[in-house]
Amino acid sequence: MTPTAATAPAPLDGLRVLDLATLFAGPLAATMLGDFGAEVIKVEHPRRPDPSRGHGPSKDGIGLWWKLLGRNKRTMTLDLSTDGGRATLLRLAATTDVIIENFRPGTLEKWDLGWEELSAANPRLVLTRVTGFGQFGPYSRRPGFGTLAEAMSGFAAITGEPDAPPTLPPFGLADSIAGLATAYAVMTALAGRDRTGRGQVVDMAIIEPILTVLGPQPLWYDQLGHVQPRTGNRSQNNAPRNTYRTADGTWVAVSTSAQSVAERVMRLVGRPDLITEPWFATGADRARHTDVLDEAVGSWIARHTRADVIAAFEKAEAAVAPVQDVTDVMEDPQYTALDTITTVDDPELGPLRMQNVLFRLTDTPGGIRWAGRPHGADTDTVLTELGLTAGEITELRAEGAL
Repeated sequence: MTPTAATAPAPLDGLRVLDLATLFAGPLAATMLGDFGAEVIKVEHPRRPDPSRGHGPSKDGIGLWWKLLGRNKRTMTLDLSTDGGRATLLRLAATTDVIIENFRPGTLEKWDLGWEELSAANPRLVLTRVTGFGQFGPYSRRPGFGTLAEAMSGFAAITGEPDAPPTLPPFGLADSIAGLATAYAVMTALAGRDRTGRGQVVDMAIIEPILTVLGPQPLWYDQLGHVQPRTGNRSQNNAPRNTYRTADGTWVAVSTSAQSVAERVMRLVGRPDLITEPWFATGADRARHTDVLDEAVGSWIARHTRADVIAAFEKAEAAVAPVQDVTDVMEDPQYTALDTITTVDDPELGPLRMQNVLFRLTDTPGGIRWAGRPHGADTDTVLTELGLTAGEITELRAEGAL
């Protein structure tokens, strides 16, 4: 029997994480850790909550994005610029494995909460610093957002149609990639701690992970002077590879990265003659004849409904997928089978459907214990567990530290 999140131990049980970060990359990394059992405490400013609480649509005045990003996190408030806030954070740090923050470089140091002070409070601490441009260099103190990384990395330059402007993604792509990379960096630093007994600083620049996932562009330029152009949905490495409109007005995507799949597609669409062309033998050569291949595939698809196209491609063992919006995603049978969109009961909004944990583990699975909680909901509980008395908590609140 495969264990479930309700019955099996989570792999990160016993790991404590303080999430001091805002707006996506750092908080997403903390979410990933919390999904697999880490105790995550979200620390927000008493009067300026994480802006993600107000991003995007809301229901009954409650931000829905926060319900996803804040899941599996307890929430507390703390003003780190106050004396009481500083002292309280140091007490929390002494009991914590990981701190994730995304202040501009120098901000924690200004509050006397830099690596020197934090590591003195806890030599085993992993301090994870997520910023737009990293902790040093000529841009390090600039305001940094994922949009800038999408532009600066080369992503926007290769995205869009050849005769159209560079295109930015309509969602937090660079932040999300950096969030996943940060979770990996944290686990790597913790593995190092297991060997050395000492914590360390993780320096994550949002401009870097997206550059990594863009592939060998720097290598191509270094060795060949090659600059990848904008090609829309087309690829310079294989063809046919595009989106095609069906007879019922929907769209499908076709990929032929494997030579055998390219041949199956051409037989399916009634153009086996193209397979014998000398240029059909490699993906790069096929890409130089994209117009011919797109016409062959596109004209066939245009005569069939999406359901018939997908059925025919599946029968031919050729790669195809519907171009789906979120309405389709919520009902897609493969996502349903995987429980990719799962239901979480929330005391504020009732049942919520959201993305499940990122991957499945057979022995120590993760799970969603709760959706994002109200601002500061667990402040008193966390501080009481830390050993603060009711009087001390009252004094912190009077000071404005909470």
